[in-house]
Amino acid sequence: MRDHDETPRRKSESPHDLHSSRAGEVREPGPAPESGHSPAAGSARPRGTERVRHLWGKGRGAVVSRCDILLVIAVGGVLGSLCRWGVGLALPRPPKGFPWATFTVNVSGCVLIGILMVFVLDVWPPSPYLRPFLGIGFLGGYTTFSAYMLDTTALLTEGQRVTAALYLFGSLAAGLAAVWVAAVTARLIIQAVRSRAPGRHGDGAG
Repeated sequence: MRDHDETPRRKSESPHDLHSSRAGEVREPGPAPESGHSPAAGSARPRGTERVRHLWGKGRGAVVSRCDILLVIAVGGVLGSLCRWGVGLALPRPPKGFPWATFTVNVSGCVLIGILMVFVLDVWPPSPYLRPFLGIGFLGGYTTFSAYMLDTTALLTEGQRVTAALYLFGSLAAGLAAVWVAAVTARLIIQAVRSRAPGRHGDGAG
């Protein structure tokens, strides 16, 4: 009887089982490997000059491989910047006056980006050049955050604190509202057009 009981015990105490954890036993992690012998030591991120060279080579490779995208962005940026320049000429800021030109381009740019995202995501077919041209290039050159901050600083320097506060926070509120209203309106128009399209096709077929 004793021999019968010890048979499975000897079988379970194999060299493989002695190194494995028992059921219900929590194995504590062993000591971390030294940095010099770490498996990932060879793939560590470069630092200093090596990192600069790495980033430069990576960026140069991206420029060479996607030069078509860069050209599209550049063309859109030129057109957007020219439009902003035209708005600045049409709405020059008088001395100690409200910077309507910057306010207009930023708010109207929010309207355009709200409409653009709806059409890009819901209406137009996928295109690798549409969003870089309009979203990054044109609207990136058309709107301006730096001039917005510069105008706010100029108003504060001139002692127009109330106007500076209205311009600073009013631009943010108007921009957020413009994006939301433009996106909702664009979706409503698209839904209305799509709901009427099957009826017209059915009338023409009858």
